[in-house]
Amino acid sequence: MNKPAATSTRKRNAKAQTASAARQLEDIPNIGPSIAADLRGLGLHTPGDVRGMDPVAACKRLRTPAGKLHDPCVLDVFLSASDFMNGGSAQPWWNFTAQRKRLLSC
Repeated sequence: MNKPAATSTRKRNAKAQTASAARQLEDIPNIGPSIAADLRGLGLHTPGDVRGMDPVAACKRLRTPAGKLHDPCVLDVFLSASDFMNGGSAQPWWNFTAQRKRLLSC
């Protein structure tokens, strides 16, 4: 007898399809609990705060407990979140890697 496939009991949070639909940080595409906690640690508590943030400045302020900068891909996530909250379409964070590399090469 075949057993039914196991299903996860953990529901994945649906992401907002538009900036106006984002009610909390985790509603923003590419923002999960860890990045949301990082943003809150920077004083960014709402999707509206992300709309007004400078992704590069926010990333530079974000440090590990040892005082080191985070992985550069965190900037990709910040760029994607800021773009979405300012009217851009939901895109994977890695679509912003080229933009990050241009920004940091200055």
